[in-house]
Amino acid sequence: MTPSDTTALSVLIVDDDRSMRASLVDLLEAAGWRVEALARATQVLDRLPGLQPDVILSDVRMPGMSGLDLLAALDRATAPPLVLISAHGDIPMAVQAIQEGAYSFVEKPYDPRRLLRILQNAARQHRMARGAERLKARLSRLSGLDRVLLGTTEEIARLRADVLDLADTPAPVLLQGETGTGKEVVARALHDLGQRADAPFLALNCAAIAEASFETEMFGVKGAATGRLVEARGGTLFLDEVAACPLPVQAKLLRVIEEQQVTPVGASTPVALDVRVVSATNEAAEVAVSGGRLRQDLLYRLNTVVLTLPPLRARRVDIGLLFTHFLAQYARIYEVTAPDLTHDDMAALLAHDWPGNVRELRNAAERRVLAARRGRGSVTEAIRADQGPEDVPDTLREAVAVFERELIGKAIRAHQGRMDAVAEALGIGRRTLNEKIVKLGLDKDALL
Repeated sequence: MTPSDTTALSVLIVDDDRSMRASLVDLLEAAGWRVEALARATQVLDRLPGLQPDVILSDVRMPGMSGLDLLAALDRATAPPLVLISAHGDIPMAVQAIQEGAYSFVEKPYDPRRLLRILQNAARQHRMARGAERLKARLSRLSGLDRVLLGTTEEIARLRADVLDLADTPAPVLLQGETGTGKEVVARALHDLGQRADAPFLALNCAAIAEASFETEMFGVKGAATGRLVEARGGTLFLDEVAACPLPVQAKLLRVIEEQQVTPVGASTPVALDVRVVSATNEAAEVAVSGGRLRQDLLYRLNTVVLTLPPLRARRVDIGLLFTHFLAQYARIYEVTAPDLTHDDMAALLAHDWPGNVRELRNAAERRVLAARRGRGSVTEAIRADQGPEDVPDTLREAVAVFERELIGKAIRAHQGRMDAVAEALGIGRRTLNEKIVKLGLDKDALL
């Protein structure tokens, strides 16, 4: 069975009445549901991507935004079903709600058994629909894995085969490779092609985990905040640069991995996790252990399968192919024609050592396209990281777009792709951030 079959159904309750909200939470938690509750419908759209409930149960009459307004604001193609509940309901309101797309309508005082039955049916239908969509996406991605792990060398072909073979297993995978070789790309492929694809993918930059705040941020606090690890239930936990993690934090991570549960700070009852662990290090794990940077017992939990990603200099035959791919990608983003590669360009690509690996190559391709849109530049110039005034756009509109793209990209990397945190750091709403990402053609996965 997949995680979506075995994990508890989840519901998001929206009701401005505190006592009613508490009553619904008690009922559903007693029935084995995972429950989140909000007091205002205006909070739902920003929280929905992170919560990803199977069904929403919303009051109709609330200040600011009603349940019917919330129904109209949801994207019917992706949002979970909405069940409306109201003490003021009548037949015309129920008919209107169903006509506008609500799954069902329940009047207060409600019959608990009927309410649970309605919510269960709605949630299961949503999971079935998501499963069908996920299967279609998986088939599409399977045929397109060559585009994700691009290359013709034997090492890359073997890596693609390993990803396909391991994606549907729960085995922990340790990825080894230099910085910029694409370890997170492989980790995401293992997640996206596996049975956990519809569950969260949580990437943790272990070098940025502070010992002092680890438990509150990762485990959560009773009655206050849900920990990031709990948010990844049923999905994949990616521990990036695990050897850079403080040793005391490594001990706590080991306990989490072994027990598959966490106890929020201040709580006495642990919360089950059910996460698959994929980790990465930019040095040989045994070297990190002998150097005292990585606990050996943690390594034993992480290295059931070890995949090694080759540096770009070891697969020079792929450099031209990769660079051409990135040129086409950024040409679409900046709405220009991709520049042709000359003999001198290829010579420059093959002569460079690429210490930053694929990430450095991708950045060079972007610089080449930015220069080409102004009718100048070469690969030799693009390879240099210290580009000067010639990279300044010619128009204010272009300059603003380049600045916004760089600023949003930095924020996405700084917050490891957590879009709520990115929006907060930039001082804009989540919806505005999504619109800018689409408009600017940003690729979140590529940035990470």
